[in-house]
Amino acid sequence: MNEVFFILTPHYLALDHAGPAEAMRIAIDEGARLRLHTVGPAAECVSSLGLISRVSPLPEKLPDQALLVLVGTVDEDHDYSTAPAQQLVAWLAQNVRADTRIACICSGALLAAMAGLLNGRRCTTHHALTGKLAALAPAARVEQDRIFVEDGPIATSAGITAGIDLALWLIEQQAGAALAARVARRMVVYARRDGTAAQLSPFMAHRNHLNPALHKAQDLIAADPAQHWTLASLAERVHVSERHLCRLFRTHTASSVVAYRQALQIEVARDRIARGATVETAAAAAGFGSARTLRRVWKQIVGGTPAKR
Repeated sequence: MNEVFFILTPHYLALDHAGPAEAMRIAIDEGARLRLHTVGPAAECVSSLGLISRVSPLPEKLPDQALLVLVGTVDEDHDYSTAPAQQLVAWLAQNVRADTRIACICSGALLAAMAGLLNGRRCTTHHALTGKLAALAPAARVEQDRIFVEDGPIATSAGITAGIDLALWLIEQQAGAALAARVARRMVVYARRDGTAAQLSPFMAHRNHLNPALHKAQDLIAADPAQHWTLASLAERVHVSERHLCRLFRTHTASSVVAYRQALQIEVARDRIARGATVETAAAAAGFGSARTLRRVWKQIVGGTPAKR
């Protein structure tokens, strides 16, 4: 039986806790040998949604191979300077054992850094906090754009929903891929992203403009990146000229229609490969004419080759 301790501090982010905890609760329901605990330095914690959580004290001694899940918070500068947070940092520095595993959700990585647990390790956090993490852990290697990073017994994840990706990965390690897949299916998780996925998906990039024609064109490409979208077919569907559509893409995405579609195709291929597909199968699913074409475009956009990532 593996003991999992979710550690809460005042003003913790509700989804940072609930997302991974629900994944593990469902894993238990599916047969995983896990036991969940909710602990913290304060007897009561108010979450980001105003919900009050009553938690057990921090354990005096950790059991063998315990997993500690450090949950993020709303205002790191304020919340992590409070007495409970400082008490937790001291507790981590004194009680983490060589066989203790640690999972940090979002800004929870800052707590691990403050306790000196990330020195010499690769790590990540929410993209808005990587600079702060690097300052707190100058001896760590902070990955700027990763969903999650695992280095030895310590895993760190990006913001909020990425905690679910990390939880599914931890469940797979403990209970196998088949059980983790059942958990993902019950949670209606569209795709289990692995640690190589970028925090800022191409599917969400360049969508902060207000042009309805371009949004419609982007929606069409995103709905089916594998389709051979020509400039003429897109322009006809969104009721603008080809020249004007080119101008919209240059202005609001700093790329062409072809480049925008290729970025989405690469993301589709990346997901298929992460889930075990061959390069040839991934190329076909993403709409590339061949594995050779996928490798060429991958090298241009990502670097390296898909088989090596």
